[in-house]
Amino acid sequence: MLFEFYFSAPYHFFVKSLPKILVVLGPTASGKSDLAVKLAIERNGEIVSADSRQVYRGLDIGSGKITPEETKGVPHHLLDIASPRKVFSASDYAKLARQAIGDILSRGKLPVICGGTGFYIDAVLYGDSFAPVPPNPEIRKKLEKLETEELAEKLSELDPERFSSIDVKNRVRLIRALEIVLSTGKPVPKTKKKALYDAEKIGILWPMEELDKRIELRLDKRLSSGMIEEVANLKFPKKGEGLSWKRFYELGLEYRYISLYLKGELTREEMRNQLLTAIRQYARRQMTWFKRDKEIKWINPKIA
Repeated sequence: MLFEFYFSAPYHFFVKSLPKILVVLGPTASGKSDLAVKLAIERNGEIVSADSRQVYRGLDIGSGKITPEETKGVPHHLLDIASPRKVFSASDYAKLARQAIGDILSRGKLPVICGGTGFYIDAVLYGDSFAPVPPNPEIRKKLEKLETEELAEKLSELDPERFSSIDVKNRVRLIRALEIVLSTGKPVPKTKKKALYDAEKIGILWPMEELDKRIELRLDKRLSSGMIEEVANLKFPKKGEGLSWKRFYELGLEYRYISLYLKGELTREEMRNQLLTAIRQYARRQMTWFKRDKEIKWINPKIA
């Protein structure tokens, strides 16, 4: 019987097990933060944020950053760790996220990654998920000459997977993605080589019409709760120099469209409606990215 057990057991039974972590993911406005906090409390966990804009200090309402009250005492990592003046890359995030995960594990707690930036999540979970490609001034110079639409079209041809999740109006990210593709000759991210963690992945899946309603309700709530004032304060602070209009455009979505409103290029109604459309489009790109991952266990919030 023992002999039969050894040869029937799966191979990973004999291999040192990977650290267990939990991943809570989903599109914008799906309720990820609330679920992550609930599960972290139930499982003695701490949360590692996986959001490409919540890493920046001062980007609070617009990025949907969780408030101290909403954390319910659960420690959150990788919030407010970077200046909004500087670009914070996926490789920067992966390095710090793995450090945070190691720290949480060392204290006998469960790391809970929570976010909607699929590229960041994959960067943490898999070894060599992308190459740390240094800047290439020659390639960048050529790409800078292209219109944003041309950059997006080029990326869609060279790396459809990365294109599915990127903000197609964010020149900085488009140029960086193309820079890596053109430098390495390989898509970004590269094929996953090695899982670094035993990750349980839970995704929140709303019917699209329900998600659209949630996005609209949340947007209107944020607009009435000081989101415009937040952007204005970042542009015109009481002390020091504010962010440039170009940087607001690069930060995308709420910060891009509200900055256009503050510049007088859009009316408030135009800003609200165009922003609503852009957020809904972004949610669809997020789902396109996530649905390629067959390891995700999807839950319907109305049933769960």
